[in-house]
Amino acid sequence: MKVGLFSRCLGASSTFSAMTRFPEAFDGVRCLVAPQPVTMKTIMGRRLTLIGIPAERLDDLEERLVARTGIGFAPRAPREWARNVRVPTFLYGVRDDVLTEPADVQAMFDNIPTQDKKLRWIEDTTRRWDGYLEFQRRPGPMLEWFERHMA
Repeated sequence: MKVGLFSRCLGASSTFSAMTRFPEAFDGVRCLVAPQPVTMKTIMGRRLTLIGIPAERLDDLEERLVARTGIGFAPRAPREWARNVRVPTFLYGVRDDVLTEPADVQAMFDNIPTQDKKLRWIEDTTRRWDGYLEFQRRPGPMLEWFERHMA
């Protein structure tokens, strides 16, 4: 069976983590399309700011997160996990997304060591949801990626 992955948002982060922890599980995976990848610390910081909570309170949120889950922001590091992605990878996202920062996605892309990778920015919007709708609105680039790597 030919396998290609479509991992959205924090699912992309989870895929990067799994590729770091269990690389053998991805033997035979031909490619990955990862829309709207995000670092939890980045999105949570932006959300706090949007609701009027000062950025310096992010540490308080992390403290509560650790108390509840036992895991802070540092161990949730998709930028670092991206260094272990060994399959052709296509990332895309809303460049001016109000909930993230372009540098976050760019760093993930830059850290992917394979030469067969692509980053596509969705322009002229600040709405994160437009990134999730990109496949429905303009599926061509993603379908071409899958076609090329799944053939």
